[in-house]
This record gives sequence, structure tokens and C-alpha cells, in this order.
Amino acid sequence: MPSVFLIGAGPGDPELLTLKAYRLIDAAEVILHDSLVDPRILRLARRGAKLIDVGKRCGGRSTAQAQICKLLVEEAQTGAMVVRLKGGDPMIFGRATEEMDALEAAGIDYEIVPGITAATAAAASLRLSLTQRRIARSLHFLTGHGAEGGLPAHDWVSLTKSGGTLVVYMGGQVLGGLATHFIEAGMAPDMPAIAIENASLPTQRTIAGTISTLPHLLSEVHITGPLLIMIGAALGDHAALQATVEAYAVVLE
Repeated sequence: MPSVFLIGAGPGDPELLTLKAYRLIDAAEVILHDSLVDPRILRLARRGAKLIDVGKRCGGRSTAQAQICKLLVEEAQTGAMVVRLKGGDPMIFGRATEEMDALEAAGIDYEIVPGITAATAAAASLRLSLTQRRIARSLHFLTGHGAEGGLPAHDWVSLTKSGGTLVVYMGGQVLGGLATHFIEAGMAPDMPAIAIENASLPTQRTIAGTISTLPHLLSEVHITGPLLIMIGAALGDHAALQATVEAYAVVLE
């Protein structure tokens, strides 16, 4: 049996955990967790479990990836059952490759437990399909944060021509640059675009606009939680989308 489990904690709502994730969190002796993992999920850990916050926060305290890998290997070498608990899905912008490489180099067996990623959680909460026949036949997950900091060098023209739905993780601080690149690559300025903060949580907030207006709309509000940007014709026109957002807000109240 593996001694280390890289587990997706999902977008935040504890009820979106998989049964396997729940069982392993309850059994773990050591849990290295992201800062954004909901406290209600951490409370599922057994009494006496060692909880280590190894999170990264933009503009705040962050644990270097090398240190996370070192801790993961050291805790596993004690013989303890170790869970590495990541927000969303470990294999989608979760830096899982570095941690898998470190474990393999140390000869430590591990298992990956997938989780619900923020994109699907946000789409479900807003009742918006990210793919539709004759409208969006593809779905693209992008990062707005490059390895060297700043906006990554995506192929903006190819992404624009794909006609699919684009989902940008960690894109709040670079949305202005994203919008400029997409419009210069041929995207219609009135292409529907929405920003979702804290997807799946009671504090979820959605700002609807177009690729040309969303950067300004977002600059008018104070964002503190993780932000997701969705762009594409499958999201519908602005008026219809805004009605969906308002209806969801009423449900939360």
C-alpha cells in the first residue's frame, strides 16, 4: 500500500470531496495541506493527526516548492501515512510533478486521488455548460501565472480561433493583459467573460461582462479569494448570464 497520497480537496465545499479522499483524510497520520483548503475539510482529520500548512498565497506567506517536497519525503520516511492535500485537482496547475519526482527519487510509493477542479464547480453552480454542440466543441484550461511570474506566452491566435471555452486559473492580476492579447488575436470584444471568486463556497461571487469590459468591472471590487476567469460563446450573452448570476445570488440568500 502506498505511504503517500496526493489528494484533490476540490474547490472548497467539503461535500464535493470524493469518498476516497474523505476516507484517506480520516486515516492520515500527517497532512500537508494548501492554505486554501477549507477548514471544514481539515476538521475531518483524525484526532492527533499532524497538520502542516504548506500553502502558497499571492502577496502573502508562501512555502517554497522545494521545501514542500523535502517535508513530504521526510514525513513519509518516518513510516507515517502521509496525505498531501491540494485544492482542486492535483493534476491541474497543482505542482504535482515536482512532488511526484521527489517521491520517486526517494523510492517512496504514492497514489493520486483526483478532485473536482474549480472550473467544473463554478460551471455547475452557475448552471452554465462549458461545452455546447455547434457553439463550443473544446475546453481549454490555462494558467494566468507563468513560472517566471507575469503572463505566460500562450498562443493567443490559436486559442482564439479554437472557438472553445477558455478557463483561466490564477488570472485575476493579469486579466487586462489577457484581454488585450485575445482582442488583438481576433477575439470579438463582446465575447462573454465572467470572473468567479470562491467557487462552490457560500462566499462565491460572480462578476459577468465581456472580454473587453471585465477587466474594468473586476478592478472595481475587492477580491480576496481564489479567482477563476471563464471566456467563450458557450457562456451566453451578457444579459442572460447576469440573470443567471442574480438567480444564484437569491438562492444563496
